[in-house]
Amino acid sequence: MSDFSPSGRSGRGAPASLPAAAGLGLKPEHFREVLATRPALGFFEIHAENYMVAGGPFHHYLGRIRADYALSIHGVGLSIGGADPLDEAHLDRLAALLARYQPESFSEHLAWSSHGGVFYNDLLPAPYDAATLARVCAHIDRVQERLGRRMLLENPATYVEFAASAMDEAAFIGEVVRRTGCGLLLDVNNAYVACTNHGRDVHAYLRALPLAAVGEIHLAGFAREADSLGAPLLIDSHGAPVADAVWALYDEALALLGPVATLLERDRELPPFPILLAEAQRAAARLAAHCPATEAAA
Repeated sequence: MSDFSPSGRSGRGAPASLPAAAGLGLKPEHFREVLATRPALGFFEIHAENYMVAGGPFHHYLGRIRADYALSIHGVGLSIGGADPLDEAHLDRLAALLARYQPESFSEHLAWSSHGGVFYNDLLPAPYDAATLARVCAHIDRVQERLGRRMLLENPATYVEFAASAMDEAAFIGEVVRRTGCGLLLDVNNAYVACTNHGRDVHAYLRALPLAAVGEIHLAGFAREADSLGAPLLIDSHGAPVADAVWALYDEALALLGPVATLLERDRELPPFPILLAEAQRAAARLAAHCPATEAAA
C-alpha cells in the first residue's frame, strides 16, 4: 500500500501543483510559434512517450519552453489497468524524464495498452471487479514509489462495458484514490462520451467521483459515429473543438470544484495555433468566473 495520502502529502516532498489556469498540449508544429509569441497560458502538457530519448529537437524546444511555463507530463503507455506486471524499463525511462524536467503534474490512464509483451496502440477498458482493483492499486503504488511523487489517474472514455463488473466506474475510481492516495485527472470529455455511450447520467457520475482528489481537468472534442445496431456512438477523437455539452459539463465541474488547472487537448486535425489559443481562452474565462472574490480583485 502506498505512503501517499489523498491530500498528496508524503515524506518525499511533492512538487508544486499546476496553476489553476488554462493550458495546451505542446505540439512540435507549434514549438517555434510558442517561443516567438510567449502566449498567456498557465502551462503546457506533453505525452511522455514522445520524449523518451536522450536528445534531439523535441528536448531542445521543450527545455526552452519549460523555462517559462509550468509543465504537465501525461503518460499513455504504462498500462495501469493491464494484467501483466508493469514494464520496469518503461518506468525507468519515465522516471528519468520526470527527473529531467520536474513537471508540476504527472498523470496516466485507467486503461491497459499491452499484454503478453504486445503493445496495442489504444487505451483499452478493464472490468471493475476486485481483481482489477487490487491490480490497479498495486500498479499505482509501484509507480508512485518509483517516481517519488503522487500521480493523477484519468477517468477513461469507453465504448463497451463488462458483464463481470461488480462496481460502477465512479465507485471504482474512488476506491483506487482511497487506497493509493493518487489524485484524479478529471477528463470532462471522457465522462460525457462514456456516459452517453452507456446511457448513464453524466451529472450523477460527476458528483460520485472523488472530486476532492482532482488535480487537473482535460477538455477535448469528440466524433459522432454509430454502432453496429445504428445507435449513436461518441468517439474520444481529440480532433475537434470542445462540444457545447462538454463546456456545460465543465461549468458544472467548476461550480463543484472551483478553479482547477485545465488542459485543452487536440491531437488530430490540428488547426493554426491562434485557434487553439482562443479555445484555451474560453476555458480561462470560465476559470476566472469561478475564482473567489478576493482572488478576482487581486
